[in-house]
Formats: sequence, C-alpha cells, structure tokens
Amino acid sequence: MSTDTKERVRFDVRLPKEQKQFFEKAAYLGGYRNLTDFVILTVQEKAKKIIKEKEQVLASERDAEIFFDAITNPKEPSENLIKALDDYKTFLSNSK
Repeated sequence: MSTDTKERVRFDVRLPKEQKQFFEKAAYLGGYRNLTDFVILTVQEKAKKIIKEKEQVLASERDAEIFFDAITNPKEPSENLIKALDDYKTFLSNSK
C-alpha cells in the first residue's frame, strides 16, 4: 500500500533548541533528507527492536510455562510412545 493512501496524523514535540540542533546534525551526518525522516526512521527502528525483544521474552516465558507444566504434570505415555520404547529396548538387546 502506498504511503499516500494511508491516513496521516500529526505528532508534535517541543524540545530545547540545542537538542533540535543536535538531532539536525545527526540527521545531516547520517544522510537523511531532513529531521523528520531522521526522527521517524530512527524511532521506527527502535520501536521494532523493543517490540521484538518484548515478544521474545513473552514467548520465552510461555515456552517455560509449557515446559515446566509438562515436567510437573506429565501425561501418560501414548501407545505409540510405549511401542517406540519397546522397539528401542529390542534394538539395544539385539546390538549387544
């Protein structure tokens, strides 16, 4: 989708003159077209990083819950698992 067809909203911020000049210098040295591009692209990159890290933590926490639940509340082995264990024991006894 083209950015021209997306709904646009305004984001205003007030900051000290020195800080604006500092950001403008970074934008210029970074090769950005203007301060707006620099701010938008830099904030977007940082936002993506924060969201990705947080989602990984949440996924890891969920994985840990599933893992510890499986250890503390094990299910009965299925018929396939029992058969696989029997096959493995047979394999071990035949390989001696």
